[in-house]
Amino acid sequence: MPPAPASDPPLLRAQHLGRKVREKVIVEDISFELRSGETLGILGPSGSGKSSLLRLLNRLDEPTSGTVFLEGRDYRDIAPAELRRRVGLVMQRPYLFPGAVAGNVRFGPEQRGEKMSSEAISALLSQTGLPQYAARDVAKLSGGEAQRVSIARALANSPVVLLLDEPTSSLDDASKNGIELLIRTIVSQTRLGCVLVTHDRAQADRMTSRILHMDGGRVLGEGQSC
Repeated sequence: MPPAPASDPPLLRAQHLGRKVREKVIVEDISFELRSGETLGILGPSGSGKSSLLRLLNRLDEPTSGTVFLEGRDYRDIAPAELRRRVGLVMQRPYLFPGAVAGNVRFGPEQRGEKMSSEAISALLSQTGLPQYAARDVAKLSGGEAQRVSIARALANSPVVLLLDEPTSSLDDASKNGIELLIRTIVSQTRLGCVLVTHDRAQADRMTSRILHMDGGRVLGEGQSC
């Protein structure tokens, strides 16, 4: 995936970001920038701090040092609910609410008092490869379909940055390939900034333009994907 032009202002900028719990260092002194239309890979073994870093980027966990700037604004000045709308998160395993797909997709806008039309839901489900799925019970979805609903639910909030925490690790190869293609298409079409956490170097090469290599809570190096 080609890198975003360096002249673009960053959508998101982490500045000396860190988190310590008691005396244990979880994430230490991480700085990077993410631009529109760019997918940044965070690569490392289990326990390296990848997911912990992701949780700091939308304040699911609070940093104990440093901060993050979203479109030039210190994210400590943004209400947490608004921040998490604009910096969406898709987890490794889709956590969907019981009931219909449509109810999951409209959840975020409803929390802000906004009604999402049936047409808008259908358009978003078509974009994520699930046409005619609005009335489908989430209990009857495959793993790949459930992850697509998770992505649609995040996109319903109109984020500017999308955080992806090992989004294909629990899927079979066919579903994995479909989700990878979907993410690449969405980033290309919407010019979102995307941060992808993975332990799979081949996936990072396919999906990202730059890779941060993590271990022990620190970034050990940065490189271009193949």
